[in-house]
Amino acid sequence: MSIKIFALLIAALSGVTMALQGSLNAALGKIIGLLESTFVVHLVGLLLVSLLLFVLRLGSGDLRRYGEAPWYFYLGGLLGVLIIYGVIRSIAAAGVAAATTAIILGQVLTAALVDHLGLFGMEKIPFSWHRVAGTVLMASGAWMILKK
Repeated sequence: MSIKIFALLIAALSGVTMALQGSLNAALGKIIGLLESTFVVHLVGLLLVSLLLFVLRLGSGDLRRYGEAPWYFYLGGLLGVLIIYGVIRSIAAAGVAAATTAIILGQVLTAALVDHLGLFGMEKIPFSWHRVAGTVLMASGAWMILKK
């Protein structure tokens, strides 16, 4: 199996876990509240990654180099809070399939822009008619899934 296929399988598995996570977070949000569940989700994640890094020593990088990264690379933490909150709110209001479809469409459109511009040190991958057609097909599919 090629590395690219393996990476795509991991990405697909991430998509499965995102749908499950969103559902679980939305259910928790109904019980304890939106901001409260966002806090709990991040706290549980912090505990797990702390165990993996500091107890099991599974990290492969060098945490001491944190100062070498540009300040805006740390905005991912803020975005994580917004993502969890937004997922909880949208799934609770629109349902898992509809919210996940909108989330994926937003991800793909933003990812295509990041690729095209080569933002954050990513390799530039320009828009092509294949990418535009794929995005249009995906948006059409999203519209069909969301249509009642």
